[in-house]
Amino acid sequence: MLQVVDIACGMPKAELHLHIEGTLEPELAFALAARNGVKLPYPSVEALRAAYRFTDLQSFLDIYYAGASVLQTGQDFNDLALAYFRRAAADHVVHAEIFFDPQTHTARGVPFAVVLDGLTQAMRDAERELGVTSRLILCFLRHLAEADAFATLDEALPHLDRIHGFGLDSSERGHPPSKFERVFARCRALGLPCVAHAGEEGPPEYVWEALDLLQVKRIDHGVRALEDPRLVARLRAERVPLTVCPLSNVKLRVFSDMKQHNFKRLLDAGLAVTVNSDDPAYFGGYVNDNIRAVQDVLDLTVADWHRIARTGFEASFASDADKRRWVAALDAYVTAHGPA
Repeated sequence: MLQVVDIACGMPKAELHLHIEGTLEPELAFALAARNGVKLPYPSVEALRAAYRFTDLQSFLDIYYAGASVLQTGQDFNDLALAYFRRAAADHVVHAEIFFDPQTHTARGVPFAVVLDGLTQAMRDAERELGVTSRLILCFLRHLAEADAFATLDEALPHLDRIHGFGLDSSERGHPPSKFERVFARCRALGLPCVAHAGEEGPPEYVWEALDLLQVKRIDHGVRALEDPRLVARLRAERVPLTVCPLSNVKLRVFSDMKQHNFKRLLDAGLAVTVNSDDPAYFGGYVNDNIRAVQDVLDLTVADWHRIARTGFEASFASDADKRRWVAALDAYVTAHGPA
C-alpha cells in the first residue's frame, strides 16, 4: 500500500512560486561559466554548494545575484529553464508559472529580448517534449527604485504577448508594496494579473498593502499572515492563494526548522495554500522535496494533499478549460491511489 507521501508526490500538480534564476544548479553554473569565460569566486561545484548557507533573505540574495553572472545568452536561459522543466516533470508538475527578474540581467548588459527569447523557447520545448505548460511572470526588484521598475515595464511593452503577469520580489525588509503602487496600477491597466511577495520577512501589513494597493491575485509566501486574525479572516473569505515555500522558509530562517513551520496551521485556518520550491537549487529541493519535508514532520492526510494540489490548479492563471482538465486528472489519480 502506498504511503501518504508517495501518493502526494505522485499527484499531478502546478507550481506557482518558482524563480527561474533560482534553479541554477552549481553544475550548470560552472558549465555556463566555462562557456562564457566567466570566473566564479569558488574553486569547485562542491565549494559553491557549500556556500549555500544563509542567515536571512539578504545573505541568499547576495550569492543569488552573483550566480546570475553566468547567464549571458539566449541559449544560457534556454538551458536553465529546460533543466528546471525536466525536474518539474519528474515531480509530476504539469503546469508551472515561473518568475523571471529582467533587471538582474539588463543591469549587466544582457538585453531584455535575449532573456525572454531563451525562456520562451524553453517553455515551448517543455510543452512539446514534456507536456508541461507554463506561464511567465515578470518580477520587479523591490530593492531598486520605482523609476527602475517603470523603465523595465517600458522594455516589456513590445513583448506582452509572451508575458502573462507581473510580480514583486527581492528584499522585503524596508521595501513595502506601497513603494510600487503606481507601477502596479499601470500593470493592471495592461490587463495582466499581478502577484507579490509579502509576509515572508515583512510584516502582515505588507500583505494588506499587496491586497489593497497592488490588488494582487495571489500572495507569494504570506506565512506571517497568521499574526493578524483580521487578515486571516479576509484571506479565507476571499480565497486568496498563498504560494508557500517550506524549504525556503527554513533555509532563510523564517522558521528555525520544519517542525516550527506554520504550514499546517495555515491549512487548518481554511486558507488556500500551495506548496512550491521558490529557488530550489539554493534551498534544498524541488516540489516533491518540499512535500516530503512537510509530510515528514507535519503528517498531513491524502485529503490535505488533494486539497493543496487542487488549490494550485485553481489559483493558476491558466484557462478554465485547462483547470478543469487538470482537476479531473487529479481527482481520478486520488480515487485510484488514495486510501479506500
